[in-house]
Amino acid sequence: MGIIETKELTKRFKHVLAVDRVNLEIEEGECFGLLGPNGAGKTSLVRMITAVSPPTEGEVWVQGSSLEHCAREAKAMMGVIPQLDNLDPDLTVWQNLMTFARYFNVPKKMARQRCSDLLALLKLEDKRNSAIRELSGGMRRRLLIARGLINNPRIVILDEPTIGLDPQARHLVWQKLTELEAQGVTRILCTHNMDEAATLCDRVAIMYEGRVLDLDSPAALVASHVGSEVWEIQMNPEDRDTVLAGLESRRLDFEDAGTHVYVFHLDSGQALGGLIGDGQRVKQRPATLEDVFFRLTGRSLIE
Repeated sequence: MGIIETKELTKRFKHVLAVDRVNLEIEEGECFGLLGPNGAGKTSLVRMITAVSPPTEGEVWVQGSSLEHCAREAKAMMGVIPQLDNLDPDLTVWQNLMTFARYFNVPKKMARQRCSDLLALLKLEDKRNSAIRELSGGMRRRLLIARGLINNPRIVILDEPTIGLDPQARHLVWQKLTELEAQGVTRILCTHNMDEAATLCDRVAIMYEGRVLDLDSPAALVASHVGSEVWEIQMNPEDRDTVLAGLESRRLDFEDAGTHVYVFHLDSGQALGGLIGDGQRVKQRPATLEDVFFRLTGRSLIE
């Protein structure tokens, strides 16, 4: 049994089915990613796992116990790093951390040591006595991460932890999150950043319309759905029907994206011979998790 399990977990809001019978088993110490477009059900799922919102149907189990009966104990072992900045603007950096430590009944001496350690970990030592309004956006994100770790959690839930960060700050956060692996900390990562998911996650669940469409390691998802290489064909409108008919007649695995066609599971461009004339441009590139995401959830905006 994993450290977190969901069984037929379902959430309805009036006539909206936000989470549809999701079954997950998250292993202790892994980094588990949740990917999906806005409205896919990721936030509703996380709110049920963290005992913030009760399920409509189904169950959540944490360390072998039903969350319905151990919500207080489960919350005590979790650290939540939200997407939205909810730091207290009336307190300093240090005071924000110390106040949060009191919520978890961390003894004062231990809390002081953890605050110092976390500020050093996230490179915020020199901002200890700064007001929140004096911090840059990146510093605030790092402080949110420090605050989420103040109770020394065994499970950390991260909602878009590096949104708005510059490359240097993002690299720092990735490094620190990876270091949690050595401590056996389980990380649940909600992100729209495909590079982030591919870099940090041991396994990824891709969600759409409340359901998990597929779940595996990033590398296995890429190999299964798109192969090792992607061939991009940029078409002229007058050649479009001919190219598409040729791809279909050769039984190639492709996606029609309007002005572009993406061909998958193709080891050599020889299979495209005779289809590509002077009016098209072709690019071969390594396949990515983003290709999988688009194949499973589509390319249209969902409002």
